[in-house]
Amino acid sequence: MLIGKLGFHFAPYAHAVALTLLVDRTTWRAHVEAVATTPGLIPVVKGNGYGFGRPRLLDECRRLGLTDIAVGTVHELADVGPDQRAIVLTPCVGPADAARLAAAIAAGGLVVPTIGHRRDLVTLDGAGHRGPVMVKLRTSMQRYGTTPADTDELLGALAAAGRPIEAFAAHFPLDGPSAEHASALATWLPHLPVGATLHVSHIDGDDLALLAGHHRFRPRIGTALWHGAHKAGLHLRADVVDVHPVAAGERIGYRQVTVPGDGHVVLVTAGTGHGVHPLPDGRSPFHFARTRLALVEPPHMHTSMLHVPRDHPCPAPGDHVDVQRPLTQTWVDVVEER
Repeated sequence: MLIGKLGFHFAPYAHAVALTLLVDRTTWRAHVEAVATTPGLIPVVKGNGYGFGRPRLLDECRRLGLTDIAVGTVHELADVGPDQRAIVLTPCVGPADAARLAAAIAAGGLVVPTIGHRRDLVTLDGAGHRGPVMVKLRTSMQRYGTTPADTDELLGALAAAGRPIEAFAAHFPLDGPSAEHASALATWLPHLPVGATLHVSHIDGDDLALLAGHHRFRPRIGTALWHGAHKAGLHLRADVVDVHPVAAGERIGYRQVTVPGDGHVVLVTAGTGHGVHPLPDGRSPFHFARTRLALVEPPHMHTSMLHVPRDHPCPAPGDHVDVQRPLTQTWVDVVEER
């Protein structure tokens, strides 16, 4: 025990005060290894690394022997090692992207950029890229990508520039049945060269098998690989930094909110700096003892203020509270494997 200047006794924290992603190593790796057996799999490692951080997932890809990696943008190329080949999902546009791409190439990176329009070739030329490219097909998502009407012109421009096509890419919505997406993809096939490879997202393997013929399909998988349907073996928690009593009618917090009743204020280590916000319906994302803890006010930077009514289960400093947040939108301080 330590004794503070005012004579209070307090116990030292046994761990870092943080927003932590707990990983049950055995459960999580069993899931990842099962999905990794998918024929032709291209793992997606982008954004915040699905809550793990991109470097950790890239190391996991090495362990699994997966060398083709899909990243989000050219800004994420610096994490990819020379033993891995980066397939950039977002088209490179403008001088800034060209400079990033050129730097990755100069560092020895193996990069396959995506193009969705003839104008994208200008950026690749500016970067000095002469290797294979990915051609993005526009789907019902209505994001970037070539249309069936424009495809012949784009393929002609690539042939004239002597640029090989690595594959064609089709990204379908999360909503809607896989079979419906497979039917939409089938309408694209007559517009593509015989024997072309297609990288696809959000179509099940059984539905892809029905399209088997003169084309090769490689599934691109992110969330289903790293999280699974129910985030098996993954748990998000925040530490409790402080707890103190408050009375009904007191004004507290950044916004001087009026306390609704006697109880305690609980300060936890998670806020907007971690990507932690109220749920879409305005409720608190924090739980303790199977009870949702009310927010005093919206989270701020690295701390959230919670109110626990008198006589309700209340955490103490050094305890943890559960956090209900999408991991793809959360930046944790610590990833702890057990």
